Formats: sequence, C-alpha cells, structure tokens
Amino acid sequence: MSRSIKKGPYVDERLVAKIAKVKKGEKVVIKTWSRSCTITPEMVGFTFGVHNGKEHLPVFVVENMVGHKLGEFSPTKKFIKHGGKIQKAIDQSKKT
Repeated sequence: MSRSIKKGPYVDERLVAKIAKVKKGEKVVIKTWSRSCTITPEMVGFTFGVHNGKEHLPVFVVENMVGHKLGEFSPTKKFIKHGGKIQKAIDQSKKT
C-alpha cells in the first residue's frame, strides 16, 4: 500500500542532513539504516551504505532510481543456488 498523497513521500530528515554536509564531488559512503526512505533528486550522484540486516551494501544513486526506496537496491537474502540432481550434474560438468 502506498503512502497518502497528502503526506508525500517519506524522506528521512537525518539522511537529508547528512547529504547537505557532504559535497557533491566527494567519494564518501553515507551509511543509513533507513531502507524505507524514498530516493529524491537531491540524492542523485551520492553513494549510500544501505543496511541489509548484516552489513552496509554500497548503492550508487542514479536518475532512474528517483521515486524508489533505498531498500530495493540492498537485498536482505543471499541466493546461493537451487539444489537437486540436475544442479549436481551441471556443477560436476563445470569442474571437469
């Protein structure tokens, strides 16, 4: 369910303050735990360290990401592989 139009998009105020402190050209990773924060045009060009529950994953924001949430670009689960007989046969053929 989306947020009401009256309220507008959720943007973390502390994150906006951190962006204001950092200059545009600096190569600094801004750490955040606010995965639900909406990406605004002011965030374009910055790198955010978005927490996935274990570590901060770097997310470089580009223009196409505006309107999305920061958490969409930091997966919380690591996909390993599907199992089964077919997968074992594929793995063995790659080893030889």
